[in-house]
Amino acid sequence: MENQKNQGSAGKALVFFVIGVALMVGGMYVSKNVDIPFQHTLAEQGIPLDLGKTIATIGVFLILFKLLEFFYLKPLTEAIDSRNNALQATFDEAEELKARMTELKTAYEDKLAKSEAEAREEIQKALADAQQMKNQIIAEARTQADEIRRKADEDIEREKAKALVEMRTQVVEMTLTATEKLIGESMDQERQRQLVEKFIDTVEVGK
Repeated sequence: MENQKNQGSAGKALVFFVIGVALMVGGMYVSKNVDIPFQHTLAEQGIPLDLGKTIATIGVFLILFKLLEFFYLKPLTEAIDSRNNALQATFDEAEELKARMTELKTAYEDKLAKSEAEAREEIQKALADAQQMKNQIIAEARTQADEIRRKADEDIEREKAKALVEMRTQVVEMTLTATEKLIGESMDQERQRQLVEKFIDTVEVGK
């Protein structure tokens, strides 16, 4: 396609060049060899006109126009087109890069939002686990405290019962000793013990 376009341009340039040369040669020939009557009339009126030189000048302009177009205008046009194409390519690349950056930004924001949501979920889960652990520790502490209190109560009751037994035994012994001293003779120890214990039981029941 480009080759056909270049061939067409070269063909047109060649045609212009041939026409220009023909006009230049023909004009010079007319100027030197052909006598045109109206030129004399124009000259008498103060308008010098050489039709042959005019035609030759037109041919020279045609040739110069094509030379200028070929050596200056065409390269300049191609350079401008190349520059425009480069700028357009740069703009297209910039737009593509902008679209890519927008896409990456959107993906990053989505990923960041997802990470934040996951982090919040993990924090809430950790808080829930900590609260559950706290409740469990408190419940276990209460259970242990209740168990310690229960054992302490049992120990107190046991020590209290032991103390009562010891005190009761001492009271019985003291009573027997006092009775023997008052009576002045030894009584049946087992019988005396039963009587004293029965008396103590009666007193405790009365309380």
